[in-house]
Amino acid sequence: MSDTASAEIVFTRDGGAGRILLNRPKALNALTMGMCDALLPQLRAWKADPVVKVAVITGAGEKAFCSGGDVVSLYKDHQAGGVLAFAFWRQEYRCNTQIKHFGKPYVALLDGYVMGGGVGVSIHGSHRVATERTTFAMPETFIGLFPDVGGTYFLPRLPGAVGTYLGLTGKRLKGADCVALGIAQAFVPSDSLPALEAALAATDGTQDDVTRIIAGFAQPVTDAPIMAQRADIDRHFSKGSVEDILDSLAADSSEWAQSHLASLQKYSPLACKITFKQIRTGATLSFDDCMRLEWRLASRVAQGHDFYEGVRALLVDKDNTPRWQPATLADVSDAMVDSYFAALPGDELDISDISGGR
Repeated sequence: MSDTASAEIVFTRDGGAGRILLNRPKALNALTMGMCDALLPQLRAWKADPVVKVAVITGAGEKAFCSGGDVVSLYKDHQAGGVLAFAFWRQEYRCNTQIKHFGKPYVALLDGYVMGGGVGVSIHGSHRVATERTTFAMPETFIGLFPDVGGTYFLPRLPGAVGTYLGLTGKRLKGADCVALGIAQAFVPSDSLPALEAALAATDGTQDDVTRIIAGFAQPVTDAPIMAQRADIDRHFSKGSVEDILDSLAADSSEWAQSHLASLQKYSPLACKITFKQIRTGATLSFDDCMRLEWRLASRVAQGHDFYEGVRALLVDKDNTPRWQPATLADVSDAMVDSYFAALPGDELDISDISGGR
């Protein structure tokens, strides 16, 4: 039966499973404001509905679970003098928080691209399932942003310096890597997902039962390339500043180090420094406080230059020559970075209605 349906996001119920379909396959299921506006109240309704035992979220088509937020629409709105970025990020972060506090099993089937906003609507639930088609990344520094949608919380909780590495470099991971790092709990072949969804519709709703059902479809992970890189990642990306990381990479003549050095030198210096501090700060914060911090950062980014310039250069004009401001790491002062983390005057993210907190 169909509970709610729109062109962009579809909600249905199958037995005890509330199903969410991100339904923009031509746009790789990129999130829009309308999708977030629909998702938040639906999750609230299912949380309160005793008939719904589990939520299952998937993406339409064969290419993507969700490729991220529709940042091109934010750019175009900004060019027209609008403030859509503020409203979008606020609602997106509230959706991320609702998923974290859903209180029932929430299963994300990560089949295809899982990037940016797609990470936010998956990783905070109880169960993530990767496939052979999974490509997972947080590539925000490419476009002058920071790894948001809860990256402040989950990235510093990955093993060693992996979170800093993923946040700064936007490195793409395959399904086996996701399982090895704990980003996903299981690897299930794509062609088994329909049967898995059918089994979840019959669950009794306990976390243990959902875990057991997924395990029945899972295959062992034998080759996760990221694990062979762990020593290098920890050696370089555990340094005390972005400059120290780049110096460490520069002193390593390996192709791996030099390729990452070349990439990082192309990204927004301001975004890289914000990201570094964000991940280190998030290690000591609760989830809710991480989301409040991200709203502070996003509110300042929405008023700045680099995000819109990054989207222009990489996704709109596609000239791949962003003109960052400031242009170098040396020109990004500690005071400039700290200003992004300061409390907002009267405009903090209110998630008390979701989390029950302050």
